[in-house]
Amino acid sequence: MFHITPRSRFAMRQRGEQRQANYRKQIGATVVTVEPNTREDHRFFGHPRGLLTLFSLEMWERFSFLGMQAILVLYFSDQVAHGGLGMAQNSAASVTAAYGTLVYLVSVAGGWLADRMLGSYRAVLWGGILIACGHYSMAVPTTGMTWVGLGLIIAGTGLLKPNVSTMVGKLYTTEDQRRDAGFALYYMGINVGAFLGPLVTGWLGQKMGWHLGFSAAAIGMTLGLVQYVLGRRGLAGRDHAAEFALPPRAMKRAVWLLAGSGVLVAAVAAALVLTGRLSLDGTVNILTVISVVAPVVYFTVMFKSPRVTAEERGRLRPYIVLFAASVVFNFILFQSYSTMTLLAADHARTSILGWQFPSTWYNSVLGVAEVLLAPVVAAVWVRMGRRQPHASRKIAYGVILGGLSFLVMVPAVTGQTGNWKMAAWWLVVSYLLLGLGDILLETTGMSATTKLAPAAFASQTMALWFLSLALANGIQAQAVKLFGVISNDLYFGLNGAIAVVLGLVVIAVGPWLRRTMHPVH
Repeated sequence: MFHITPRSRFAMRQRGEQRQANYRKQIGATVVTVEPNTREDHRFFGHPRGLLTLFSLEMWERFSFLGMQAILVLYFSDQVAHGGLGMAQNSAASVTAAYGTLVYLVSVAGGWLADRMLGSYRAVLWGGILIACGHYSMAVPTTGMTWVGLGLIIAGTGLLKPNVSTMVGKLYTTEDQRRDAGFALYYMGINVGAFLGPLVTGWLGQKMGWHLGFSAAAIGMTLGLVQYVLGRRGLAGRDHAAEFALPPRAMKRAVWLLAGSGVLVAAVAAALVLTGRLSLDGTVNILTVISVVAPVVYFTVMFKSPRVTAEERGRLRPYIVLFAASVVFNFILFQSYSTMTLLAADHARTSILGWQFPSTWYNSVLGVAEVLLAPVVAAVWVRMGRRQPHASRKIAYGVILGGLSFLVMVPAVTGQTGNWKMAAWWLVVSYLLLGLGDILLETTGMSATTKLAPAAFASQTMALWFLSLALANGIQAQAVKLFGVISNDLYFGLNGAIAVVLGLVVIAVGPWLRRTMHPVH
């Protein structure tokens, strides 16, 4: 394996600083970079103190986001008389996936805003504020406020998600061996929230009322914002200036263009809805098309940009393979909050010794699995050091585990009709496989993204990673329409088999990936 000497590291750093200086000269902007000395900082389980702040922020953000999402498809599909929106189950799953598509599509704009206008710290802060306002809006028991709240959450998450992950990457130098382990610990914070969110919002939503569940999500996001501001001293890039800020005149034009575009899109959409020319199903289809086109366009822009060097362009080619692996895995993962949630609500046993619990608590199995497994994975990577599997192989293993999580469900649902119930262990095993796969793929994928990102597209490349999640949701929005139409064993079997096959393909092209993904190990 290639070893980077201190002299070569110094040369790489000089080249990077020169490239950034050239870029500043081209755009006439001043770059302010605030980097705490993290090399010797081991105050959070051997990691920089700033990781604790970002760990806690993502814990509360995921508490609110995934807690709300655990009940969203059930709220959509519940009867109007019971406080729901009365959608058919497959339509509710499709709309839920379309909502996820929008969340991750907007992350591209969030990455650009951080790189060129706001800076990472302010982008994350304003994103969190919008998310909190969105959850408070959904706590109001009216259909109109539900859609307003979802719109605010979409905008806020698009600002927060790509940039908080980039801030984690800034805590480490590229060659820091703690980097993958740091992302694993960060991802553990995400999954503490993923575990607690469905427990709280699921109980309130299914037992007390959907909008009380949304209220709990709002409080969680508020707590996350408070600790983020209090812990800002340990963060890299906390200065208000964007690292690749636009010059003043271009900044002013961009603000007016963004504001005008937002008003125009909202007006056109409202007019189409009011005149009956745009249905909910039509909106879902449009979002699926956008989710396919957006990454193609964005990859093209990055490959052709003069701000991307030949060396950086070479690292983008293997990144396309990682992108595809993420799409397939997350197509499976996101169904834990749509088809799997509906399956659990209708057919999973929800009692222990006569005590009834909400079916949404099954969603917490995924979170607790990742909470328990993430530190184990992190410790294994640290112990193995340079002997650990290459990043591409870790990602391939994650995709295969995702496919197996659906294949496990095939014998549980085969031949079942009518009012049947499955044992809890089917879902538990499925979520355990999915959770381990998620740790392997997402932590490694995010870490690889921060390493492979061209300097001028740092936050935007992380946004490109989230475009893989948008595409996964866009595909899911169409695929889940078959849920309940074809047999469950065929549905889960096909989805799982496709994921396993793609994971094996990534392993097969591993030698090429190892050659082309430097400095990713």
